[in-house]
Amino acid sequence: MRRNMLRVTGAVAVSAMLTFGLAACGDGGDGSGGGNEVTIGFMGDLTGENSGLVIPPRNGAQLAIEQYNATNPKVKIKFKEYDSQGKPEQATTLVQGAIKQDKIVGLIGPAFSGESQSTGPILEEGKIPSVSPSATQITLGEKGWKFWHRVVADDAVQSAGAGDFITNQLKAKKVATIHDNQDYGKGLADSIAKVVKEKGGEVQTDPVDDKATDYSSTVNKIKQFNPDVVYFGGYYAVAGRLFKQLREGGVKARLMSGDGSLATGLIEGAGQENAQGAMLSCGCLIDEAGTSNAKAKKFATDYQAKFTTPVAIYSGEGFDAASSFIEAIKAGNTEPEKINQFLSTVSFEGVGKPIKFDAKGELASQDIYMYEVEGNKMPLLGNTKDAKVE
Repeated sequence: MRRNMLRVTGAVAVSAMLTFGLAACGDGGDGSGGGNEVTIGFMGDLTGENSGLVIPPRNGAQLAIEQYNATNPKVKIKFKEYDSQGKPEQATTLVQGAIKQDKIVGLIGPAFSGESQSTGPILEEGKIPSVSPSATQITLGEKGWKFWHRVVADDAVQSAGAGDFITNQLKAKKVATIHDNQDYGKGLADSIAKVVKEKGGEVQTDPVDDKATDYSSTVNKIKQFNPDVVYFGGYYAVAGRLFKQLREGGVKARLMSGDGSLATGLIEGAGQENAQGAMLSCGCLIDEAGTSNAKAKKFATDYQAKFTTPVAIYSGEGFDAASSFIEAIKAGNTEPEKINQFLSTVSFEGVGKPIKFDAKGELASQDIYMYEVEGNKMPLLGNTKDAKVE
């Protein structure tokens, strides 16, 4: 997800930090790892317009930590949340407070790529390990950061999978790519365009303003181009408005987007009728029924019981990101650098996919999945390599 929500706002108060997680347990509650409690943070957009992409991984992380603490371990985990609203400049302020005041020993997140770009150097300097459940921008893995990790494939993998699906499964010859002109959205759309062109397809690209509400100019360009597929790179708030106007403007092409739009907010924004058949690509596996394996089944059941809603985008990744820290702490590592060293060797079966990091902090598993809007839901079609379309 990857994702750049670069918006210049005014001064950001550290008081924006929100705490919803577990109550502190035991002594030594400074979070630094010296007593029987350590603090793990979660950072992302919890109240902004794209919070629907971040609350599910937050829930997944919270569930993992609550279940761990319920085993009455020697070292418990305090879960502390930081609401960045997806804004890089806000995330920068919050992460400094998390390190200096709250003395976190690890951070789950940031959720989006833009805030990950801005906080990465700070976490690196502070030697605080981070595991993002959803930041997918390609360049994050090219920084040479030693304390950075993610439990999701990057946009190069997503665009290759989605591009192959567009040309091989959908048999598209003409593809229109639209993006919100932000790092995540533009990077994903450009990569999709590259894959389609390499396979002999014709591509037309157009950027849109993510703050705009009228996309008639783009709609007219797409109608004239008459593509087989329209792929939008960006988040569901914009995708909903855009898809609604495309359908109401008479565009009949298959509508597609990436993981940034894989939330029911897309259906709400576009209108259920306009959203039908829209397809979403993602490096995440959303397995509501828990059919992947026994762990996925238990997770889906526990998640539904805890939050009275089915698992959603990045729920499993949030659980797995938290579990990677839990594995480190269970092995006796409570200081940030020791936890980071452990993460370089961690290996376990996550919710739907194996969790193991390479030397760059990238996930070894590289699968991409497709989802299709049906009614008010987005059921899994399958892996891009073998997903079938009616």
